[in-house]
Formats: sequence, C-alpha cells, structure tokens
Amino acid sequence: MAAVRPHIGRERPSGGFELYSWYFFRVSGLLLIFLAIGHVVIMHVINTVDEIDWQFVADRWNSPFWRAYDWLMLFLALLHGLNGARLAVDDYIRPQGWRVLAHSILWTLAIVFLIIGSIAVLTFDPSRFETLAQAGG
Repeated sequence: MAAVRPHIGRERPSGGFELYSWYFFRVSGLLLIFLAIGHVVIMHVINTVDEIDWQFVADRWNSPFWRAYDWLMLFLALLHGLNGARLAVDDYIRPQGWRVLAHSILWTLAIVFLIIGSIAVLTFDPSRFETLAQAGG
C-alpha cells in the first residue's frame, strides 16, 4: 500500500480562473528568477554601482531589447505580487464586503503602478531631458 503524502499548502485548482492563476504564478515566478538574476548581474557584477547613472540608463534604454526586458520584469513582478496578495486576501479576509474592498484596492493599485511604470519605460526620451538641462530648467 502506497504511503499517503500529507498535503501542504493549496491544492492545484481543477479549472477556470484559479487554474490559470495557479499556472501563471509558477511560470511568472520562474521567469522572474531569470530576469532578476540577469538584472543583478548586469547592474551589480558587470557594471559597478559607481558606473550606473542617468546616462547609463539612457544608453541602456536606447535599445528596444532593454526597454522590453525592464518592462517585462515590471509587468511580471507586479502581476505575480498581485496574484499572491489576492490569494492572501482570499485566505484571511472572510467577510465578503471586506474581501471585495481589498480586491478592489489591490487591482486599482496594480493598474495604477502598471500604467506609471509603463509610461516611464515606454516614453523615456533622453534627448528631451538633455534639452531641458541645457535650457536651465
């Protein structure tokens, strides 16, 4: 007779949104490990903190690859964190009204920060800042 392994944590959902959320949690976590390690190697091993300044970021973000890399890391980290916070809300907040409020706050903050981060990464134009610096303001 096979030994029954005690269940630890949440079970894998059987379908619907929760199943997709379960898979997203695992895939985004794995991708974030590689993205974060790449970020640390580039920013702290290959280049030292003394070399990283505004010009370094401006030169880096001249490449669509690095913009996409940083935006993907932002996007995955935000949604991965949102998914974890959503599960914590579901686990610990029992009254339906408080749960709806907590979910509304989480989704609102996630959307706001995703918009702000996307605007920063996608619309960054170093020449505009250089023009402002030369004009004295």
